Amino acid sequence: MRRRTELLLAGLLTLVLALDLLFPPPLPQGNLQGLVVLAVDGTPLRAWPSADGAWRHPITPAEVSPLYLEALLGFEDQAFHWHPGVNPWALARAGWQWAKSGRIVSGGSTLTMQVARILEPRLSERSLRAKGLQILRALQLELRLSKREILTLYLNHAPMGGIVEGVEMASRLYLGRPSRQLSHAEAALLAALPRAPSRLRPDRAPQAAQAARDRVLVRLAEQGVWSAAMVQDAQLERVAAAPSNQRLSERWLAPLAAERLRQQASEPERHAGRLLSTLQPELQAGLQTLLADRAGQLPPKVSMAALVMDNDSLAVQAYAGSADFADSERAAHVDMVRGVRSPGSTLKPFLYALALDEGLIHSESLLVDAPQSFSGYAPGNFQADFSGPVSAADALRRSLNVPAVDLLDRLGPARFAAHLRQGGLRLRFPKVAAGSAEPANLSLILGGGGTTLEELVGAYRALARGGLAGQPRLHPEAPRREARLMSEGAAYLVREILETGGQPGRPLQGRARRLAWKTGTSFGFRDAWAIGVTERYTVGVWVGRPDGTPNPGHFGANTAAPLLHELLALLPDAEGPRRAPPASLSQARICWPLGGRAESTAPAHCLQERSAWLLEHSAPPTLPDRLDSSPLLQQTPCGERLRWPLALSPWVEPATPCGAQAQAFSPAWELQGLEEGQRLRAAPGQGGVQIELRTLGGGDQTLYWLLNGRLVAQQPAHQSLRLRVPPGEQQLTVMDGAGRFVRRRFNVG
Repeated sequence: MRRRTELLLAGLLTLVLALDLLFPPPLPQGNLQGLVVLAVDGTPLRAWPSADGAWRHPITPAEVSPLYLEALLGFEDQAFHWHPGVNPWALARAGWQWAKSGRIVSGGSTLTMQVARILEPRLSERSLRAKGLQILRALQLELRLSKREILTLYLNHAPMGGIVEGVEMASRLYLGRPSRQLSHAEAALLAALPRAPSRLRPDRAPQAAQAARDRVLVRLAEQGVWSAAMVQDAQLERVAAAPSNQRLSERWLAPLAAERLRQQASEPERHAGRLLSTLQPELQAGLQTLLADRAGQLPPKVSMAALVMDNDSLAVQAYAGSADFADSERAAHVDMVRGVRSPGSTLKPFLYALALDEGLIHSESLLVDAPQSFSGYAPGNFQADFSGPVSAADALRRSLNVPAVDLLDRLGPARFAAHLRQGGLRLRFPKVAAGSAEPANLSLILGGGGTTLEELVGAYRALARGGLAGQPRLHPEAPRREARLMSEGAAYLVREILETGGQPGRPLQGRARRLAWKTGTSFGFRDAWAIGVTERYTVGVWVGRPDGTPNPGHFGANTAAPLLHELLALLPDAEGPRRAPPASLSQARICWPLGGRAESTAPAHCLQERSAWLLEHSAPPTLPDRLDSSPLLQQTPCGERLRWPLALSPWVEPATPCGAQAQAFSPAWELQGLEEGQRLRAAPGQGGVQIELRTLGGGDQTLYWLLNGRLVAQQPAHQSLRLRVPPGEQQLTVMDGAGRFVRRRFNVG
């Protein structure tokens, strides 16, 4: 008899297993849970619906508030953890009610049976056949899955109204918070919602939802799951949900960053349904609010992008690829963090760092800011004037163009572009007719190439981390990539220049946060940039039109820089101590115009003494004069002759002539219309005079007209010039590309 019983049980078990294999339960296959991209703390940044069109946020029981699990199991299935998928006592009660009333009063469903009904909607019919199939499917689920896996299926697939499924998506959508933060009342509300999700949605039927919630609360109190006092307090809480028209896309954070992560995700990551990012949700929300507010102050179709990176970890803390993702007029779906645009003058710090590392300059090296031609390329400054003699630090701080082009010409544009590429900043150049890119030329330091905001931020990080640039990391598991862009000493010195102008001991003008920052504007006002570096963060801002249309009147200093400073105000104040200067840097007194140390320069040759930062204790001399190959200090028949670079003649006292050598640079043209010391009288009430000037003998060469050192015109020599001059002492200088000039001092009274 015992043997027969064992054979019978074995046969039944074999039959059950065979039927289970032949008719398996429809467990979710593929990406039926959708995809959610999360901030570093689990806050959703953006979600995509699953293949079946439902919105789900995958979650595990450990991530849900214990209050919700208590409410769910206390209301739906107190015996969940011990029954085999079917609760015989509940079924017996349901059968008695059916026999007594002739209809199904309660189904006696367990949570496992409800999961079976969710996975197979045809089992939702209120019939004995459907209930029998539910029971069979519940037994199959218990046979195949653990209790935790069954509970997880319910948490992620329970109907919560419309296309919303799962407790986490419902909690964030209706209540605006993660399910781990639910109160007693909110937990009861979400436990009740799957009973009638269409009728009990809190955003559409708050009164019905509140009544259903209260029934759950009463049931939990009757069963002793929660105390009467807890339930009474929970019943006082009103049901309120966000308006239904503000549910999904308008609550997204970092939509373009999330889209980028989705595109880069592997198939296993997509299948998991959740992608983690490095973004900080509060900072990201603040950034998006800031950009949306500022967008209204910009012309139509102008967008903005911003990136905040932690210097130590390279983790991106905030990412905005467009001004407002809801504003299609501003090309909202174009990610300008990755858009290739002209960087304007933002590459200049790297040029000066390379010149420092190559031993061409120190911080106070004498540079020439005057009209010059570099093989036909004649750059001007943004403010359309020239300053004459400037230090390297001042030239960088003021972003002067001519000194930067001069340095690039001496270093070589192709070499500089290769140096940047090794450091992770790749310049893209326009295509020529044959399809290949144009070679790097001198214009690249003024924006004659293309790069991205992301690459600029990664490169500027070198200023805060000893010369090591880094690739921003948006995913926590992304590899850490660093590259040497400059020496530690050059990084410290360039940062010091951008913070304080490079002057040792210069105060920070009351700023609480030390900030090294640089702006840039591309040709035609197409791109406005501002990049800032603190001890902890590197921050980048871009403003412009994604289609490349000019945006006149908007440039780095007046558009991007204010936004940069507002964004920095959102960052934590705790920066930590500033690192000490590296041993490779020292301070010394140097002399102009020769550029060497003051103690090694004769007093007669030290026409101007300055305090400088030296790299590797080296004080390189002033760069060779482009217009006069003779040394600045030379022996002549007249004795020692000390001179300034020839192009600086309009700004400094010329050297004493000696023989015919000084005459070689006399201009071959004459200035007419103004005499030295002439006094011009203005008509009453005019506030100035208008004079007409011309040159004779200059041909078609370009002449630069400077009034009191400010460029007022740049035109061929054969053209006359009408010039409005205000009252007072004036100085007019006319200069050609070879440094020859004529100067007239006059007075307007």
